[in-house]
Amino acid sequence: MKKCIPLVLFFFLLTMLAQSQHQNILISNQRDPNEPSIVINPLNPDHMMVGANLDNYYFSENGGFTWTDNRLVSATFGVWGDPCMLVDAAGNYYYFHLSNPPGPAWIDRIVCQKSTDNGLSWNQGAGIGLNGNKEQDKEWAVFDKVTNNIYVTWTQFDSYGSTASMDSSNILFSSSTDLGSTWSAPVRINKTAGDCLDNDNTVEGAVPATGPEGQIYVAWAGPLGIMFDKSVDGGHTWLENDIFVAEMPGGWAYSIPGISRANGLPVTICDLSDGPDRGAIYINWSDQRNGSNDTDIWMVKSVNEGETWSLPVRVNNDSPGRHQFFTWMTIDQETGKLWFVFYDRRNHEDISTDVYLAVSEDGGETFTNFKVSESPFFPDDGIFFGDYTGISAVNDVVRPVWTRLHDNQLSLYTAIVDPLITSVPLNSVFSDNDFGSYPNPFRRELTISFKLNSAAIVNLFLFNSKGQCVEKIIDSKRLSEGRYIETFEANTKQLPPGVYYFSLGSENLRLMRKVVLMP
Repeated sequence: MKKCIPLVLFFFLLTMLAQSQHQNILISNQRDPNEPSIVINPLNPDHMMVGANLDNYYFSENGGFTWTDNRLVSATFGVWGDPCMLVDAAGNYYYFHLSNPPGPAWIDRIVCQKSTDNGLSWNQGAGIGLNGNKEQDKEWAVFDKVTNNIYVTWTQFDSYGSTASMDSSNILFSSSTDLGSTWSAPVRINKTAGDCLDNDNTVEGAVPATGPEGQIYVAWAGPLGIMFDKSVDGGHTWLENDIFVAEMPGGWAYSIPGISRANGLPVTICDLSDGPDRGAIYINWSDQRNGSNDTDIWMVKSVNEGETWSLPVRVNNDSPGRHQFFTWMTIDQETGKLWFVFYDRRNHEDISTDVYLAVSEDGGETFTNFKVSESPFFPDDGIFFGDYTGISAVNDVVRPVWTRLHDNQLSLYTAIVDPLITSVPLNSVFSDNDFGSYPNPFRRELTISFKLNSAAIVNLFLFNSKGQCVEKIIDSKRLSEGRYIETFEANTKQLPPGVYYFSLGSENLRLMRKVVLMP
């Protein structure tokens, strides 16, 4: 006979699942944080750091359950947002951002600040890409474990917002061989320039990735769609002609109801694990090829160092006609799993917004989608929401990070993701919205209802507030697909009034609901 869940395990599950499948953690609601970037330290996955606009950073030393709230010390060149967090092989952290130096200049360079003590202190920062009055924007960086180099790519505007035909935008690259102290002279890597309007025909979204042998890969969006370039000599030389990856029907800048500004700019990663897809390159973005009322998340893959690319595959698995947007992607370099985070409105008719994750364990052949936010939020297009979300994964420690809005206040959240649960798609067994009990609170009789989407071996247990199993209503029983209603008679069990929890389980999946027994 299957036993009830032990006390310690119960409270672990209770913490993780009482409100949702994955416990949500408030990082901060101070200073209107948005555009979060997160990195987990591979040397110690309990250590992780988040950056957010304009000059915020947060450090956790217990796996993301609690966070310190800090502001970046004044840098020599100032701070103007677009945070990108990085960690090197020695556990040093890097905060890349735009500049805001004293005087009339604005975003005149990219800035790299470094901390060797988990964010207790930062150096004054090294400037990258100063080029007269031209603006440097939308940077991202990557650490190469093969060479110990750091690479950064970004967009240079001749004159931001200019409509003049002689002004253009280009993708630039710079490298550091001394862990961020000095940086090489920038080189342009794109062949077709964009305009300066910060819109569909501007070249943006350059996120670098490194290959197993030190290759450097970069993709971006612009007037030609998604383009790709690479270097095999540390960034000294690049392809003579950029490689076309995919179209972006409707462009990379689009409209989402309730969001002041939205984009589907690409994210590039490469599999460095020892798994079967080692060396594969992935590019993730969103667009509105299916109409302005149907934004979707897409991914392509290359298995020959970017020479050719697969057709786009849809990551979100809902029915057509809903918005999924602000995607970010990472790869767990220990397991080879692909992880995606994005805002999602599949469950709502209005602009109420959830946060979803997707995971692929087979190199992008299939995707499991699951909701990670405990409750939806209602954005306001009068409040700037930022341009991206973030996610990091190290050996099955997975932490997404996102912005939400409540009572006109922006806040930053993460979730304690349990890969054992996400490996079983929620909708493959249970329907989360169809598991409930009534009345609640109750006095004598309680009705519990749930729905199975497929046949499964099911457990339905009742726990008291101390974590003790007081009733096994269904014990390891195989049930067919369909809806089930169970009745629990509290008076026959002589249970004292108080808080109780129902656990509906099958294999690695657990759903839990709180009920209150009245006197």
